[in-house]
Amino acid sequence: MDGVTSPSGPAVQVVLSSSSVYPEPTSAAFALASRLGYDGVEVMVGMDAVSADADALAELADYHQMPVTAIHSPTLLLTQRVWGTDPWEKLKRAAEAATKLGAKVVVVHPPFRWQRSYAAGFTKGIRGLERDTGLIYAIENMYPWRGPGGGEVRAYSPSWDAALLDCDHLTLDFSHASIARQSSLELVHYWGERLAHVHLTDGTNGATDEHLLPGQGDQHPDLVLAELARTGFGGQVVVEVSTRGLNRAERTQALTQTLAFARQHLGLNQDGEQ
Repeated sequence: MDGVTSPSGPAVQVVLSSSSVYPEPTSAAFALASRLGYDGVEVMVGMDAVSADADALAELADYHQMPVTAIHSPTLLLTQRVWGTDPWEKLKRAAEAATKLGAKVVVVHPPFRWQRSYAAGFTKGIRGLERDTGLIYAIENMYPWRGPGGGEVRAYSPSWDAALLDCDHLTLDFSHASIARQSSLELVHYWGERLAHVHLTDGTNGATDEHLLPGQGDQHPDLVLAELARTGFGGQVVVEVSTRGLNRAERTQALTQTLAFARQHLGLNQDGEQ
């Protein structure tokens, strides 16, 4: 993967997740990423038909001269029927899209508890997909679901904690770490070389997945980014923040500020160079 590998190596990419422009469509993510100077787009495959159409994505990438660097497989509750209902078929379709678009990473959530067969063969299957496709399948840290009384509801199998899975590559989402009452900085140290991909955001340790702008929560993303730069992180830093409720001008400002924040604390200049 492209990333900070040495003082003279290529700089880490700062990428825009298409989820960051919601409720605007996937096409808006490419337009904004190009206009603001991001290094690429991570496509969240979801209900927007364009997000699930590799040919349409290729046209957007070519038109805006903005590469797709990662595919987020449709593993959310709301996307259970996108690319069919078979979870393995979804991951294979994600690989096909990534290969067509030149992306190197597929982001995956751990299985839900009720996906028993899928969960039983998950880690073995992920290793097989990585071997067969040459892609990185980066499993994302999730969080415990909490009931009205504050008790935990077991939603993922075997765990919401991706570090407990026997997988080589992990995605660190700062908002998810916050809900789980974990420290993203500590996870960077704990995961070590397994850390392959980052979702830059923030959160407070409430019951909802906030995806705040960096600096608005408790995860100290400035310190995390500085540590990634110091240790030679070789993956992508993907801006995955919530801008729903903002108008286009406000959304543009928020994503501009977040890009500047990322580059500043990664030790990059305005053009993304060291």
